[in-house]
Amino acid sequence: MATMTLPRTVIGPLLALPAHPVWVDYDESADVLYLSFRKPQQANDSIMQETDMIYHYHDQDIVGITILNASAKTQGGES
Repeated sequence: MATMTLPRTVIGPLLALPAHPVWVDYDESADVLYLSFRKPQQANDSIMQETDMIYHYHDQDIVGITILNASAKTQGGES
């Protein structure tokens, strides 16, 4: 099994996420990161921000976030 080390700067934002557990999927060919706070999400509304982030809601509850151009949002990439 491969191991990895999370940078300390990631831990705070992970703890602040709106739900636990969180499912994470990354599509490398599309460079899209998916965060799901409920499985299945059953989103009935989505809002896209100018920051290439799409927030998915079920009624008033956030159930997921899609991050486009995810690799550009890392410390070594663009913001």
